[in-house]
Amino acid sequence: MFFVLNKQKIYTYLVSIVTVVLLFCVAGGFNNTNAGNTLETASTTQKLLPIYQVQTEEKKVAFTMNCAWNADDIDSILKTLKENNTKITFFMVGDWIEKFPEAVKKIQEEGHEIASHSNTHPHVNNLSYEKNIEEMEKSNDRIEKVTGKRTKIYRAPYGEYNDTVIQAAQDKEYYTIQWDLDTLDYTGLTGDEMWKRLDGKIKAGDIILSHNGTKHTADSLDMLLKNIKQKGLEVVTVSDLIYLDNYTINNNGTQMKK
Repeated sequence: MFFVLNKQKIYTYLVSIVTVVLLFCVAGGFNNTNAGNTLETASTTQKLLPIYQVQTEEKKVAFTMNCAWNADDIDSILKTLKENNTKITFFMVGDWIEKFPEAVKKIQEEGHEIASHSNTHPHVNNLSYEKNIEEMEKSNDRIEKVTGKRTKIYRAPYGEYNDTVIQAAQDKEYYTIQWDLDTLDYTGLTGDEMWKRLDGKIKAGDIILSHNGTKHTADSLDMLLKNIKQKGLEVVTVSDLIYLDNYTINNNGTQMKK
């Protein structure tokens, strides 16, 4: 009797073990199937991104300046840029272009890049696809009216973007540009304070954000440019830094050559 009971127990244990193993196998197969579906879904719904920086072996950085407020310091800025033999990218709001066409002409005559910063500086994340395109194109119309040329370089106001903003830009063949280094000049920082934000971080492929019409940008620009160059880096326009074709943008916003 004792032997029989043990055989029954052993048989019961074996059945239980086999059942558990089968359940694990089924669950594993189900999870693998779902994992594949999840990966596929993620790849087809990946968030669209602008260009924050560029992966490059060339020792270049792009210096950019947003123009949205006044034009009081433009002559001083242009003088400093000329003295440093440096060309940068000015991102202009359409309304600013309308108010200060002579400043726009001076910037163009000095050989700097003129790019779009929207037409009215709205919160673009709140706009429809069609309204985003309208902001880009009307700004570009104003650029063309003053300079005779259109641009393919765009920066959304406030650093905002979502898939609608980026898709609208892509469909109109704009390169959407963010930045990975911010001077925070619009907060009233001194030149030394701005440089502390860049020093130790700046590297090839960076895109630097600044603004005209601030308290210290114009009087700090010479020092910033010289310090950047002392790092062995060349200051260029956005178009001279980014890849115009055959590129990808990773999930950190880094543009890379294919």
